[in-house]
Amino acid sequence: MSREGSKVYESLERALDAVGVESGMTVSFHHHFREGDLVVNMVVEALARRGVRDLTLAPSSLTSVHAPLVGRVKDGTIRSIRTSGLRGPLADAISAGLMDEPILVHSHGGRARAMDSGEVAVDVAFLGVPACDERGNANGTAGRSACGSLGYAMVDARNARKVVLLTEEIAPYPLGPASIRQDQVDAVVKVDSVGDPAGIGKGATRMTRDPRELLIASNAARAIEAAGVVRDGFSLQTGSGGASLAVVRFLREAMLRRGVKASFALGGITSQLVRLHEEGLVGALLDTQSFDLDAARSLAANPGHREIDAAYYASPGGKGCAVDALDVVVLSAMEVDLELNVNVITGSDGVIRGASGGHCDTAAGAALTVVVAPLLRGRLPTVMDRVTTVVTPGRSVDLLVTDRGMAVNPRRPELLEALTRAGLPVRDVAWLKRLAESYTGVPRPVEFDDRVVGLVEYRDGSVIDTIRRPKALAR
Repeated sequence: MSREGSKVYESLERALDAVGVESGMTVSFHHHFREGDLVVNMVVEALARRGVRDLTLAPSSLTSVHAPLVGRVKDGTIRSIRTSGLRGPLADAISAGLMDEPILVHSHGGRARAMDSGEVAVDVAFLGVPACDERGNANGTAGRSACGSLGYAMVDARNARKVVLLTEEIAPYPLGPASIRQDQVDAVVKVDSVGDPAGIGKGATRMTRDPRELLIASNAARAIEAAGVVRDGFSLQTGSGGASLAVVRFLREAMLRRGVKASFALGGITSQLVRLHEEGLVGALLDTQSFDLDAARSLAANPGHREIDAAYYASPGGKGCAVDALDVVVLSAMEVDLELNVNVITGSDGVIRGASGGHCDTAAGAALTVVVAPLLRGRLPTVMDRVTTVVTPGRSVDLLVTDRGMAVNPRRPELLEALTRAGLPVRDVAWLKRLAESYTGVPRPVEFDDRVVGLVEYRDGSVIDTIRRPKALAR
């Protein structure tokens, strides 16, 4: 450190000395750079070189870019992982039984609840920020690698025993607005790069041109309009996945046709929601995570685009959260079953390849929960007797929309009546299952052995399902 009050260390190694990372600790990270993240691998490699072992990793999510962590599990640097999602080689290896201890999959709201309550005690949070000042004031909108909202990192910063910021740019003091404040930060380290912003919009946050996904999105928007949601002051969220994100463009047409405006849009904010906000069709954007570079730019430029943390967004443990004010949420699904339970974490082969995210949080909070999915993926039905892994229980789902029809939860007879009156293709969910199987045949169920590789936690902390190892991956 150079001068009084400065928290800047000349290297990551010096910062690690200062905060005292030891074997057996819990360390956390955020995923605001998504596939562009560089911090997790950088820090874990540094800890491995120091001989630190038996760590619990508690990132808000992990992606395919974190494949090098396979080696750090094998050498004992990492003992356990709790996260909202996993993709890529690390997910494949964990599905095959890489870890002695099952991973724990939580929702975004569940993670915030657990950290704020002390159920999860983070020893050191390592948070990548594009810019901060020498005393630790930081945000995600300044600097060349601006990623937008730091909504997940903000929870880590206020709860971790020690907080280390890795940054590309030391800005003049005081940097503002401060998403992470100087009184929360113990050390600052300047590095060449914390992440590639181009990786933010990859994968599940892509904008679709697929005709089938656009058909699903169009039908979902028609159903939302028929349900009476599109009125002055309504609120909305669209989850990840092509069809889910595409619903926004069709809702825009309905809003213009009806001459109405939404009060706010919530969650992962996209360029399409930014467009609605800048056109005056949405009053406020409440941003936990900026899903693309347009959203990151907007957060810096538009006063009505507001950064919120994950607890404000979706924690069931506080005195109120934004998901409870949602009129409608549109969510994607890998699988849906006859009880409308939804799987977004494991693929049709039983391998982990997704994220819980805010799925069950928003489904529980919204007045109308719409799940969108193609009826078939390749040669496999999306609708089945029982999903491979339950992430969101069917009691929270009101409507399933596919490219071959839609099904209403029997708990919502008034919704069924409204959609039928509007002439929409409403079917029984069992009918959709039979239709899918008429094309594919009845799929052979995945066989699992007794090895539990993951536990799926509901937002309140209860375990809602387990993930077992597919027999095809057993060695």
